[in-house]
This record gives sequence, structure tokens and C-alpha cells, in this order.
Amino acid sequence: MDPLSDVLRSMRLTGGIFLEAEFTAPWSIVSRVEPEDCAPFGYVPRNLIAYHYVEEGELLLQLDGQPDLKAGRGEILLLPQNHPHILASGPGIAAAHSHDLVLPAPDGGLARIVHGGGGARTRIVCGFLGNETPGDTLLSFLPPVLRLDVPEDHTGQWIESTFRFASVALAGGGDRSAVVLGRLAELLFEEAVHRHVASLPEGEKGWLAGLRDPVIGRALALLHGRLDRPWTTDALAAEVGLSRSAFASRFTALVGDPPMRYLGKWRMQLAARRLSDTPDSVARIAFDAGYESEAAFNRAFKRSFGSPPATWRKENTRQGDPAP
Repeated sequence: MDPLSDVLRSMRLTGGIFLEAEFTAPWSIVSRVEPEDCAPFGYVPRNLIAYHYVEEGELLLQLDGQPDLKAGRGEILLLPQNHPHILASGPGIAAAHSHDLVLPAPDGGLARIVHGGGGARTRIVCGFLGNETPGDTLLSFLPPVLRLDVPEDHTGQWIESTFRFASVALAGGGDRSAVVLGRLAELLFEEAVHRHVASLPEGEKGWLAGLRDPVIGRALALLHGRLDRPWTTDALAAEVGLSRSAFASRFTALVGDPPMRYLGKWRMQLAARRLSDTPDSVARIAFDAGYESEAAFNRAFKRSFGSPPATWRKENTRQGDPAP
């Protein structure tokens, strides 16, 4: 099992397309996915990932604390933490706020922006991905911006052609094309994360680097694949063929937490997600998370989130979510 793919699947991403934009140079806008952008889809995810697909032309992305990033036709820019950012035709241009420029679609289709000084044209599609896992581990470890050059290889060529097909369909309206692009965005995010992990330099430390290490990656795959098993550090070390001390040291150095602390955090994340969006009983969730008793699960959950599971569920179940 690929532990990174397992983590990505567990995120249960949803997606939507909310805007088409056509700019002519010079232009500059401040952009960020806001709750109102998600309103047409009937919910606002706890964690938002913004993305922009460049259909035509080129743009410059500016983000505080990061070097300017250029992107051209066929490239995707993903912002895993949904930081406010500037999209522009070049540096030094006064930026308008994107939400002041949005033109609602009269036929109920995608909203649009048409803006700029009449020069070289850039067209982009803007969307979001979201999930409900509190304190999502993967998102917290990703860089502020991921760039995916979709024409890079055969897989990229397929992605680009699918994106272009769905984009043409969007011009004529219709919900199905927006759904197609939403699902495609999920695949693009997974591809971008896989490429980012593969590009990490040798000797890199951290949770993402741990996924790539053959020994620690195997241990992470075991933990994610059998969450309900009563794991110990000794059992994991035996599975990967290392002594307990060597394994614990290597795991902690790469991942940042000792094995059992990491497992406890991961169990709590998944348990919190199930409490907030399923009617499953606390006892069922405790058992699936590997706890022998509901009381032990309650104590561990309270240490992590500050309140017992039942209380936390009442406070965090969203309007319209399945009622427990």
C-alpha cells in the first residue's frame, strides 16, 4: 500500500468550480476562496484549497513570504492553505479585489470576471477543493503553493485534454461539466502532492519525507492500513525488520513524532471526522480507531480536543450534516 495515497484517500476531498475569468494586460487582482464561493454547492468545507487553471496566456502569482511564481497555459496553481494571494499580468500593478469584479451568470452557470487594460489576454478557471478533517496533517505540511505543469508527460496530456474538454462544455452552461472539473481537480491535487513528495531532496526531514523512506513509508502504510490493530513500537519495528530503538529513532527523526504519538494523532483526526459527519456511535468509532474501551477513547479524545466526543460532536456537527 502507498501510504501517501492512503492519506489522500482518507481526506475525502470534494471540489467545485466557481469562476471563469478573462484578463487583458495590464491587470492585477487579490484572490482567495471565500465562503460565498462555495455557497452554490450547499456547504463550506472546514479546510479549503484554492486552485487556478491557466487556459490561455500567462500570469504571475504573488504571495507574502514567497518568491513570485509565473504560470502559463496548461499549468495549475494550487494553494493548500488557501492563503490570500495576488494574480497579475506583471509586478507593480495596483490590485483590485476579485470579489468586486465578479459578474453573476444570468443563466445560473459559472460567475465570470472580465477585467484589464486591453492588452495580452489570459483566461483562467478558478475552483476549490475541501475536506472536513480537523487539523489535517497533510495540508499543514505542504508548501503554500504547488504548481503542476499538466503537459509534462503522458498523464499530464490526458489531464490537459480532459480539462480542456470540460472547459469547452462550461461555456455552454450545464452542471455536469462543473462536476467533471471538480473531480478532475481532485486528481490534479493528488498528482501535485505525489510530484512534490518525489521532488524532495535526499536527506530531507519531515512527515512527507517519511512517506518516501522505504522503511518508515512501510511503517506508515501499516499504520494507515490497519488502524484498528493494537500497534506497539515493538510490533512495528518487527514488521519492518529493525530493532525497536533503531526504528523509533528513525521514525521520530523523519516524521517528527514517535510512532505511537503519531498513531494517536492520526486516530483522533479520523475519529473527529466521523463524529462530525456520520451518525456512527461513539463506541463504534472508538473500536474502529483501535481502542479497547469507549472510556479509554473518551479520555484520549478529550486530551486532544478539550472535550469528550459526545460534547465535541454536538458543537461541531454542521447544519445539514447527518444527525447522530
